Amino acid sequence: MWKVVREVHLMQLPREVLLGENLVEETVNVAKRLGLGRKALVLYGPRTKGIAGKAVKDVLSGEYSVEGVTVKGATMEEVERVLSIVRDHDSDWLIAVGGGSIIDVAKLASFKAGVPFISFPTTASHDGIASANASIRDLGLKTSLKAVPPVAVIADVKVIRTAPYRYLAAGVGDVISNLTAVKDWQLAHRIKGEYYSEYAASLSLMSAKMIMRNADIIRLGNEESVRKVVKALISGGVAMSIAGSSRPASGAEHLFSHALDSLLEKPALHGEQVGVGTIITAYLHGLKWERVRETLKRVGAPTNAYELGIEPEVLIKALTTAHTIRPERYTILGKDGLTREAAEKAAKITGVI
Repeated sequence: MWKVVREVHLMQLPREVLLGENLVEETVNVAKRLGLGRKALVLYGPRTKGIAGKAVKDVLSGEYSVEGVTVKGATMEEVERVLSIVRDHDSDWLIAVGGGSIIDVAKLASFKAGVPFISFPTTASHDGIASANASIRDLGLKTSLKAVPPVAVIADVKVIRTAPYRYLAAGVGDVISNLTAVKDWQLAHRIKGEYYSEYAASLSLMSAKMIMRNADIIRLGNEESVRKVVKALISGGVAMSIAGSSRPASGAEHLFSHALDSLLEKPALHGEQVGVGTIITAYLHGLKWERVRETLKRVGAPTNAYELGIEPEVLIKALTTAHTIRPERYTILGKDGLTREAAEKAAKITGVI
């Protein structure tokens, strides 16, 4: 008797996305609509506690049993500490009020605990606000781990706008990297037979192209600027959920950024590094890298080693070692990576060094 084997592709997406102003009060309504439990744990950073974390905790305290915890960084030690608090408090759900580190810790802790979490970003600097992937820095390396996406994203434009403009420009760098990430994904599909989702890729590319078209609006740094970037970042996160991996938004340019993280004691912002990496990988792919560089310049994001605050030698080393970060992920760098000569040539031609 023949057995029919059906391939199952699981897509986990946020159930609600709120984008607007003065949304702290809405956290209660979102939790009620989603039918979340009575015990909540609010995560925030030392700075984001005052920005919105305490306000969210106070609002929720009127309806729920709430505990708050200050997260100090995206490390496995912090993930385990939060996980212990979740279990001790018997938390039914988490809400992360902060930037990438806070959201990533909540994402992985909630995944390990088997409870949902809500993302309440205070910056628009990365696409992790709505994705299932968590970047955890441990032992000097920053590694992307698979978790689950938030059940809801509450993006308060006024809160996000209080962050330095630099973070918004970094968000542009993270979104524009979709251009080369998708190219790497297509390459892996053709050469390695890797699974490829045309729908996820199209959504990812659309987000990058919309950011490029709206660069002049984004550089104004107003509420509309924030909306444009947040929508693009959320779309990128959804594309990754549809694909079931970070492929639509993470390729060689992200490996380059992770390589820089491992080489520097104080690296630049993730999106800043990824943006510069995208200039180089766009050149390697034969894309119009000048357009990528021009977009980054227009929004005030770094386009070279000097603006990143790193030495050219460090940048070259990152380019030649990036392929070792995730050797299972096939990209334009190939399995052997770039030679020093090729790295220097690409960096000089694109004006990165």
